[in-house]
Amino acid sequence: MAGSARGRRLQAPPGRSVRPTGDRVREAVFSSLESQGAVEGASVLDLFAGTGALGIEALSRGAASATFVDDDRAAFESVAANLAATGLGQQATVVRDDALRFLGRAGRFDLALVDPPYAFDAWAALLEALRAGVAVLESDREIEVGDRWRVLRTKRYADTVVTLALSTDSFSTD
Repeated sequence: MAGSARGRRLQAPPGRSVRPTGDRVREAVFSSLESQGAVEGASVLDLFAGTGALGIEALSRGAASATFVDDDRAAFESVAANLAATGLGQQATVVRDDALRFLGRAGRFDLALVDPPYAFDAWAALLEALRAGVAVLESDREIEVGDRWRVLRTKRYADTVVTLALSTDSFSTD
């Protein structure tokens, strides 16, 4: 963790094979995002939140708010505990729901941090439903982002591929 939650250890859901984003990858991702001004004051979506590490990192680095979504009860509880431990809970909303169902009714976010299980294969549907200005996509392979997104950068870190994409849609704020 960096920012206001620097040095905090996050609790992982017990008995669940959560794959939190490693420190090196998280630092590289957020350095890139901050250099583009994509974090400070942003509304953030942490989709497939797991421990909540990505969204908590964003809040710790100055994001205005974060919504954490995971359909696993243990992950939901871990995110809530980690937000309480870091003192960032007042800026957060924690939702227990299926990612695609949530996106079907969600509004727009400035920044989406998407880190599903590696077996996830509904990327096309997810990227079609996702309403965000910038998206960070983590997978075990390169992701075909479709016409609604433009890849800014793709980088492999061992078995993790991180894609930084910019929405090509124009959104209204109505």
